[in-house]
Amino acid sequence: MKRRIDILRKELERLEIDAVYLTSKTSHRYFTGFDNEDGAILITKQGAYAFEDFRYTEIANKLLFGVFTVIQPKGKRSIWLGEIIEKESIQKLGVEDQSITLSNYLRLKDDLNVKLYEIGETIEQIRQIKTSDEIEKMEKAQSIADMAFDHVLGLLSTDITENDVAAELEYFMRKHGAEDKSFETIAISAEKTSLPHGVPSNAKLKKGFFTMDFGATVDGYHSDMTRTVCIGKADEEMKKLYNTVLEAQLKALEYLSNGGRGCKEADSVAREIIYKDYKGYFGHSLGHSVGLEIHETPILSPNYDGILVPGNVVTVEPGIYIPGKYGVRIEDMVLICENGIKNFAKSPKELIEI
Repeated sequence: MKRRIDILRKELERLEIDAVYLTSKTSHRYFTGFDNEDGAILITKQGAYAFEDFRYTEIANKLLFGVFTVIQPKGKRSIWLGEIIEKESIQKLGVEDQSITLSNYLRLKDDLNVKLYEIGETIEQIRQIKTSDEIEKMEKAQSIADMAFDHVLGLLSTDITENDVAAELEYFMRKHGAEDKSFETIAISAEKTSLPHGVPSNAKLKKGFFTMDFGATVDGYHSDMTRTVCIGKADEEMKKLYNTVLEAQLKALEYLSNGGRGCKEADSVAREIIYKDYKGYFGHSLGHSVGLEIHETPILSPNYDGILVPGNVVTVEPGIYIPGKYGVRIEDMVLICENGIKNFAKSPKELIEI
């Protein structure tokens, strides 16, 4: 907690900003270590203040003792926040422009006698490089998801529904240590697999491709994986499509494993393989970073010029989607290391026919 605040203070010094007022749930958890979607924090050159309502003041005082001054806000924000701003002679205040609403931004301008600076991108950049503690939590989250995949394979048949599978995945992950799912679970069958973010329904599984995109959350940190299997036997066309996606993913992983660090370059490695026979059917980016949020930066995209560095955790998830017919996606989550990568996902990727 102190280390993260120190890093932020160095950024404030570099930007010549006096303090930062953080109101997003993600930043609150990142800098304080506990979850309160209604909390806010103010970090100045010397002080650190956590604004917590009555429900959280007791736990906040225990967890943040010696690092934050915990304050239970009462009355107008212009009073309780304004007093600290005046006391600490704050003239330049940073805010998270990516997460603050326009109405809240305008209210801050009206409430406080300061000049506001947008530093959301700076906060994102601080969070891009994961610590060993963060990595451990994501690795655990992925191991739970791997176990859930192995478990649910034994249940798949045309006698159960997409919702049955989604619910079973989520129940299993909760039962085995996850605090929550990472996002709305995707479990879609047959022609619906052409929808990258298709929604499960009460329809029974059909013969053909079946895609599951899901993840677990451990202490706020997410995992993300996708596996596509086949209910029944795959024909030669289906096998070709599946193996093209698998080759694209393995080649992208090989690029990263061999020291490749360009975000758009990683995307290009996979896209070139898919576009040989399926041009126009891979419409999303190759991957994204993962952490306290399921979608973070950097991203592996043709439009992103970033360079990966050790400590980044990214997904590698190429797909082919043929409208009205079917689709395939295969996704792993990997850690960028000094030499190569570490793949958190252990679930098999060869085509499984059930």
